[in-house]
Amino acid sequence: MTTVEALVPAKINLWLEVVGKRPDGYHELSTLMLPIAVYDHLEVTLGGTDEVLLECTHPDVPHDERNLAWRAADRFRRATGIAQGVRIRLKKNIPVGAGLGGGSADAGVLLALLNDLTGGALDPVTLLELARGLGADVAFFLHRRPSLATGIGEQLEWVDGLPAYPIVLIKPPVMVPTSGIYQRLTLTRQRALIKIHAFKAQPWDVQRVLENDLESVTIGDFPVILQIKQWLLRNGALGALMSGSGPTVFGIFRTEEQSQNIAERARELWSESWVQAARVLSGSDGACLHY
Repeated sequence: MTTVEALVPAKINLWLEVVGKRPDGYHELSTLMLPIAVYDHLEVTLGGTDEVLLECTHPDVPHDERNLAWRAADRFRRATGIAQGVRIRLKKNIPVGAGLGGGSADAGVLLALLNDLTGGALDPVTLLELARGLGADVAFFLHRRPSLATGIGEQLEWVDGLPAYPIVLIKPPVMVPTSGIYQRLTLTRQRALIKIHAFKAQPWDVQRVLENDLESVTIGDFPVILQIKQWLLRNGALGALMSGSGPTVFGIFRTEEQSQNIAERARELWSESWVQAARVLSGSDGACLHY
């Protein structure tokens, strides 16, 4: 048996433009995805069993084929034909249903770990296709690097040289039905308007790129999201935005000291919400698997 452990980072969407709808029902996106220093803890053992077994600390996370990480391990075994089973121990710190990519993160990092454990049983292209087949965001977490994601979110262009933005994350105690948000979205864009090269030239001028086309729908159902955004802006955030389909809102700050102080104030005011100060993983620190 061989066991490895890894920290699994969450993500935020610095912007999210919905630029079309495909015949299969999926939406075409242009979004800048950034890994952040909020982590699940993943322990993976290859061997010692002949099936996929998953243990998780979160009571609401399923332990069977309903779990994306479980399905990732199962499909990896099928794709490679390995006889060994996989035992997964997952400690959840990324909140569930937050718009921070937690389930996709666990699945993507698990695939990368399994491929390492098997000596690269799948070539990079095949591994990428396997990740894409599990979900649009899973491919991003194979490498966990800042990326411009297009298509349905699975076509990735790595973006280097971005600041390690200090951020404050606030998730109100609501659950957002992602599919329903997309179904009710009125498409207003024909193409992506935010250009990555212009953004990289002035990466601290974040207010001009903080756009999320899903916000208007989600805020209509959950006005607290707008209230949190406005509070972060009033308290010194350079910009604030809902991540993904919500409900988590992040604010970007100039310094880590400032973000830590605002997080403390947020915990007092938004006492029923999950609040975390963190930073963007702007380089190779997001891609490290083992520790």
